[in-house]
Amino acid sequence: MKRRDGETKRNTWQLHLRWLQPGLGVKRWLGLLVFGIGLLGLGGTVLLRELYPLPWYFYYLTLQFLPRVVRTGLILTLSIGSISFALWQLNRAMLAPFVQDAQLPVAELLYNYRRRGRGPHIVSLGGGHGMTALLRGLKHYSSNLTAIVTVADDGGSSGRLRRDLGILPPGDLRNCIAALADDESLVTRLFQYRFSSGAGLEGHNFGNLFIGAMSGVTGSFESALEESSRVLAIQGHVLPSTLQAITLAADVQLPDGRLARVRGESHIPEVQGRIINVTLDPEQPPAYPAAVRALLNADVITIGPGSLYTSLLPTLLIPDIAQALRASRAPKVYVCNVTNQPGETDGYDAEQHLQALETHLGLGWLSIIVVNALPTDAPPPGLHWVAPDIQPRPGLRIIRADLRDTAHPSAHDSEKLARVIMELLK
Repeated sequence: MKRRDGETKRNTWQLHLRWLQPGLGVKRWLGLLVFGIGLLGLGGTVLLRELYPLPWYFYYLTLQFLPRVVRTGLILTLSIGSISFALWQLNRAMLAPFVQDAQLPVAELLYNYRRRGRGPHIVSLGGGHGMTALLRGLKHYSSNLTAIVTVADDGGSSGRLRRDLGILPPGDLRNCIAALADDESLVTRLFQYRFSSGAGLEGHNFGNLFIGAMSGVTGSFESALEESSRVLAIQGHVLPSTLQAITLAADVQLPDGRLARVRGESHIPEVQGRIINVTLDPEQPPAYPAAVRALLNADVITIGPGSLYTSLLPTLLIPDIAQALRASRAPKVYVCNVTNQPGETDGYDAEQHLQALETHLGLGWLSIIVVNALPTDAPPPGLHWVAPDIQPRPGLRIIRADLRDTAHPSAHDSEKLARVIMELLK
């Protein structure tokens, strides 16, 4: 035991002495800092010499042979200048490893970090590209963001990993993690990389594989998400709506009037018909506890944008999520899509989107609905604008604004949408 304590002390001293290692660019500025502090001490000695009689040799140590004005100015200038310069250089030397690739000065980075840390607690529910667009805008205003993401996906790379590894589908969770990270980071771009060839790899996304591997390393899917978020240094938290494997099912009215039961999130939009309702299997999966806590502590809760039946409702139908949503005092904001979703909301206006939510969750829980003002130009081929027509409801505020992304007319503009959400908190 004593030997182990002795080794620990030696290791601690070695870590401290590493500051004296050549090449760090620290020792010179520490020396200058000590020199400046010494000059301040000399200034104190000069003051004492003026007030009290001191031995003769202090006459030279306190520069009494110089005129008082010259003596005072020289000491103050050298001491304050050397201390200031030393502190500045020490900051540069010690922060360089962390900000060497930054595009902004350190002071600006620190200010933005503190400002976002004081931002409101915003919780977003859903999944898909619409949710990531919202998160990309909100991360510039607050780092107190929580994304509660659907885990009903069963198609593409996520579906393959779900079947092969028995894990929750990571795709929507991965997209939200990337949205809350630095968009220009090489690690973020790597996380979003999709393999275009290779036996067994084609179609897979690197981030999905990373989360799947991290699940095996850490022993749990939630730990894999946490570690992946730490790797990308995201602004906020990304949480699954539940840790239980769920399957989405829909009752669809076919063109000939018959009702069909369709199972699987990826299969529902493929059926030609009108969706009547969607359910979960199992019907009452337990919510992820951290997601419930986030909803109860939120300053504002956003739902969407995103696929109404396959991204939003799979999260909202979890009983604990729905109950926490009603219990929360935060305003609940539904962001309606800009265009219809082929196979899901063909021909829907904003009123029909809202009716679908009320059919599944009941009345009176929603505070605000945000819709895109009807554009005058033609929609992208194969799509239709969602008309912003809504019947007034008691306690429901309707906000209409131009929210389109000019580069991608069927999607929301991240900055425009984030500004609207932040205006609601003023």
